[in-house]
Amino acid sequence: MAKNLEALTSGQLTGKAAAKTNKTKRNNGKLKRVVLGSILPVILIVVWELLSRMGVFPSYQLPAPSVIFGTIVDMAQKGTLWGHIGITTYRVFAGFVLGTVVAIVLGSFVGFYRKAEQIFDPMIQAFRSIPSLAWVPLFILWMGIGETSKITMIAVGVFFPVYLNIVSGILGVDRKLIEVGRMYRLNTFQLVSRIILPASLPSFLVGLRSGLGLGWMFVVAAELMGASQGLGFLLVFGQNMTQPEVILASIILFAIIGKLSDWVLKIIEERSLHWQDRMVKS
Repeated sequence: MAKNLEALTSGQLTGKAAAKTNKTKRNNGKLKRVVLGSILPVILIVVWELLSRMGVFPSYQLPAPSVIFGTIVDMAQKGTLWGHIGITTYRVFAGFVLGTVVAIVLGSFVGFYRKAEQIFDPMIQAFRSIPSLAWVPLFILWMGIGETSKITMIAVGVFFPVYLNIVSGILGVDRKLIEVGRMYRLNTFQLVSRIILPASLPSFLVGLRSGLGLGWMFVVAAELMGASQGLGFLLVFGQNMTQPEVILASIILFAIIGKLSDWVLKIIEERSLHWQDRMVKS
């Protein structure tokens, strides 16, 4: 009895030690990726700063990073920066949710039914070729210059990559898996929930990341529609006032916030696809 208790206790301690070791390795791996990913941006900023101070880049065309950072800090201290970031983030998030929901509904319908693909897909592919700025005058005419037109504009940009990846993921499911499911007498709902959706999940998550990236691109076009706040508005304001530091500050903020939002989706992707071999890093 005592020997069994001792063995059980020893096994528990060994399991805890192994779990702690694995957690440490994962944290070290994440830290290593952050450090490696920071090397190139740091080198670029240092070289840019040195060349700007040496006069290689004219300040009226390409200000030094320190000047751009000072502009961001100044706007943050005045309180105007947070309003611009907040309204732009809200527009992207709202457009992302709207575009994703529509893409999931329509993409699932087209992916599951061949006739639906033949009916809807040619028209959707034609709309996908329309440049983002081409929608601006039409949305202004239909919905004015309020938030509705801006969010709809972003939703259009998000819709297409999510839709394409959903359809591609569903159509790419191995038909042998479906046949196995039918052999086990799974009904349609069980086939969809247990086989088709898990198999198409990787493609769907890639579509979400692509859609979010396009959402950040489309928000600039959306904020051309009479916006008085937002990072896109700051771009136009900097152009009109001939302030390149404001323009570059807006671009850098777009890059930082866009990267952070993509990082959140990447974490969701990694946790959702932990069962895949490709997600195990060497």
